[in-house]
Amino acid sequence: CIVRRMTSNRKWSAPKSDFLVPFDGSFRIDRAATAPNGRVDKDSVKASRREHTAEIYELQRKLYADNRYAALFVFQAMDAGGKDGTIRNVFTGVNPAGFQVSSFKAPSDEELDHDFLWRVAKRLPERGRIGVFNRSHYEEVLVVRVHPEFLAGQRLPNANLETIWSERYESIRNFEKHLADNGTIIVKFFLNVSLEEQKNRLLRRIDKPSRNWKFNPGDVKERDRWPDYMEAFEDALNETSRPWAPWYAIPADSKPYMRMQVASIVRETLQGLGVEYPEIDDDARRALADCRKSLEGR
Repeated sequence: CIVRRMTSNRKWSAPKSDFLVPFDGSFRIDRAATAPNGRVDKDSVKASRREHTAEIYELQRKLYADNRYAALFVFQAMDAGGKDGTIRNVFTGVNPAGFQVSSFKAPSDEELDHDFLWRVAKRLPERGRIGVFNRSHYEEVLVVRVHPEFLAGQRLPNANLETIWSERYESIRNFEKHLADNGTIIVKFFLNVSLEEQKNRLLRRIDKPSRNWKFNPGDVKERDRWPDYMEAFEDALNETSRPWAPWYAIPADSKPYMRMQVASIVRETLQGLGVEYPEIDDDARRALADCRKSLEGR
């Protein structure tokens, strides 16, 4: 069948939100909310999140059928920030054939033998698909910045601590701009949990047997570096929030509220593409009609 694409004159732009990180470098993490403003009606926000999720399911089907764009959603947070649960809740019900989640932990020996973007480039979603990064290339300007001793294992020929972070920001901006220019829509979420709420969540991991497996003693030690991490997040978001790859700093102390906000932005992102099911031309319609007659006569 000859397929005629549904076209749209709309150019994709970042969904509007109170939590959109400005593109001018003015984001200040100490002013960014970690909790919603006012009381949260959990039933209401959960219902809203389910509504967004249902629409994401429909939009994913159109994205898959249209097969021109890929959508990449990046999640970064401090430990116990809520990445896993948010991804699970927001993308519940999507078709696995058009959806993939990639998690990035400490790089392997093979990954260390390549540039720092190589391992994420291998996991990019194909056209028509939604990809999610649970952690990402941003670990290289967050964890590695707080622990520059990790650079020794990367065997870089010209590592200079005075310039390496600005160089990596530039590499990330160029990488994401290249992807955006070639049809990958990129939206990045910083789940902004407070130090106190993180403590409470880590304690629940200790106290609840079904969550013991998620507890990492190293997470407690990393809390001592909280100010360093906040500085690294602020710089990374300011240096790489751009119209073609925006960051959203989502308050993460209330999980239902956080998930609803993320789901809303994901929905608006996909709606902004203007994708529809492709149409077929008149010749193909006549062929379908002939096929129907043939099938009905057998």
